Amino acid sequence: MQFADVVRSRRMTRAFSEQPVDQSVISSLVDLASRAPSAGKTQGWHLVVLQGNDVAKFWDDTLPASRRESFRFKKLLDAPIIALPFADPDAYVERYSLPDKKQTGLGSGVDAWPTPYWTIDTSFAVMTLLHAAHDVGLGALFFAVFNGENELRSRLEVPEHVQLLGAIAIGWPLAEESSAGASAQLPRKKPDEIIHHSKW
Repeated sequence: MQFADVVRSRRMTRAFSEQPVDQSVISSLVDLASRAPSAGKTQGWHLVVLQGNDVAKFWDDTLPASRRESFRFKKLLDAPIIALPFADPDAYVERYSLPDKKQTGLGSGVDAWPTPYWTIDTSFAVMTLLHAAHDVGLGALFFAVFNGENELRSRLEVPEHVQLLGAIAIGWPLAEESSAGASAQLPRKKPDEIIHHSKW
């Protein structure tokens, strides 16, 4: 697909086949995601990839069995991969402590950063990964981890200082999927509603 086609046709997928995804495909997606913009080329993000029984444990942590009966998107739980993107603030402080960036003062600590570029850069990488997945025919859904993050982090031995952005379900989409999120019905803003010429 041409890039414009990838962007225009990508949708969040909420129903997956149980068919596995080859590890080489995941590596290719992450390779593309790693090429997203990164302040100082810090590349301060990590991706914990869960497969097999680890996916089931993820859902046990974040969507207890007592809530699954009323959960609308039951086929989401069939996604063979859950990827967890983490942003590492300390990596940015360390990078900006080096001689070529030291003059910025951003190496003095996380509080010196007026904008959390670790969050921005990891978000860039996630968006690139979502587009890359769609380009090879995979479905993907980025969603928040509203429940069970502490249990999840403890079980996965995630360092305390890194920021979890959310979760990405990845897999082969079901052709018969028809359940879009309620937000999909909202109109997309036109460029003229977004652009401010010269001033706000």
